[in-house]
Amino acid sequence: MIMSKKKSLRPSSGEETEFIVIGEITKPHGVRGEMRVKPHTDEPVRFTRLKQVYVGEASPRLMAVEKARLHQGMILLKLTAVNDRTTAEALRGEWLMVPEAEALPLEEGEYFLFQLEGLAVETAEGEALGTLVSVIETGANNVFVVEGEQGELLLPDIDEVVQEIDFANGCMLVTLLPGLRP
Repeated sequence: MIMSKKKSLRPSSGEETEFIVIGEITKPHGVRGEMRVKPHTDEPVRFTRLKQVYVGEASPRLMAVEKARLHQGMILLKLTAVNDRTTAEALRGEWLMVPEAEALPLEEGEYFLFQLEGLAVETAEGEALGTLVSVIETGANNVFVVEGEQGELLLPDIDEVVQEIDFANGCMLVTLLPGLRP
């Protein structure tokens, strides 16, 4: 599974593009424009190979990557155009994105989290539970938010619960463990 979000945005070039979110700038690091980035990918080493990245959700700007390195579970990123702490601070909270066409290829059985949104969720016995509307990324395991007639249901992304993900038929089969029903 790959942790990523997908956004349809219009970068400064003006043409609408599908983007994959690969990270979020959390804060400056030092005084020379380096920034700490929380990776939103299962392959954080990809940052060390980036030549350029789109920055910002409102109006994505293509920026050249000067260098990137892994540091304590985070990425330390230096963009060519960011040379001081003040400029880096102004980018706090911004998303780092690549066009969907540049997304890392997925192995068999892997998927982007955004691909789960909209799947019908039902039990292995055929009981319809609702639609998966979002994914909460936690430190331990992801949590799937399912909206249905009985309200919101939170399902942990663990093997004991998720039995099958069938993208071709648009559904996810689950087993409800005791205590998961609203």
